[in-house]
Amino acid sequence: MVIMGRVASAHGIRGWVKIQPFTEYLDSLLDYDTWWIGQEHGPWREIKVEQSEVHNKTLAALLADCPDRNAAERLKGQLIAVPRSSLPEQDEDEYYWSDLIGMSVVNEANEPLGTVANLLETGANDVLTVRGESGEILIPFVDAVIKQVDTATRTIRVAWSADYLK
Repeated sequence: MVIMGRVASAHGIRGWVKIQPFTEYLDSLLDYDTWWIGQEHGPWREIKVEQSEVHNKTLAALLADCPDRNAAERLKGQLIAVPRSSLPEQDEDEYYWSDLIGMSVVNEANEPLGTVANLLETGANDVLTVRGESGEILIPFVDAVIKQVDTATRTIRVAWSADYLK
């Protein structure tokens, strides 16, 4: 499973939910008629997407078995995923945004900078939002800064000084 977003809140009174996508393109999740919903370490359940649309900078969706606002509110915080097998193949140096969320970020001096909380598309380049003890920092996702993405250890090594945090 690849985590593609999370349920942020209920949306309206008819069972719609607001989704915070973890995808490069806001509407990427709308390509799938069925999602898996659950917590990071399970349990997961398959759920049919009845309707969905882009809503400002989030997504709104009506999910099967979610008839009203109360049911939608119970889904708040749940993660949205799709099977990895349903995603297009990536090149060796490409990563799904959702795979980067939660990775530890360390600099070349092995100083921990925090954990990837989100990614932003700025037009010029993507940017990692990293949350650590010193607060939130933004690190450009460009070759000059990103030295290694190790999916096995879930660590991103960057050319970024801890002094930049102050």
